[in-house]
Amino acid sequence: MNVTIVKNEEQLKDAYEVRMKVFVDEQKVPAEEEIDQFEDTATHFVVYDLEKPIGAGRLRQLDGFGKIERICIEADYRDKGVGKLLMEAIEIEGKELGFTAFKLNAQIQATGFYKKLGYEVTSGEFLDAGIPHVTMKKSEKH
Repeated sequence: MNVTIVKNEEQLKDAYEVRMKVFVDEQKVPAEEEIDQFEDTATHFVVYDLEKPIGAGRLRQLDGFGKIERICIEADYRDKGVGKLLMEAIEIEGKELGFTAFKLNAQIQATGFYKKLGYEVTSGEFLDAGIPHVTMKKSEKH
């Protein structure tokens, strides 16, 4: 498994493919909500198992935070450490970009995963694309 920072159209296509499979096909997020106005300014990441894209995520700047978004791992690869590998790569890149704190909106069922990585819940529950979420943050002190 390796995490790649997207540098070309083919890799971006791979990231979108995983996101569509997980969010649109599996979780029934409307396709028009999955791709948004921040795609062109975000740093995208893809996790590959050899040549096969199996995970994706993105990072952008928001209110002084590194905002981590669209974290997804294909079902067959969950609970195998792939998500942690992806998050670590995103945080490393974020620190190189100068971020000292990160935030993300986590689906409720994923909060335990993010807590293990040092994130803390900082909001009440809200719906995003019809799915319950909370905002979570992590600062450099962790």
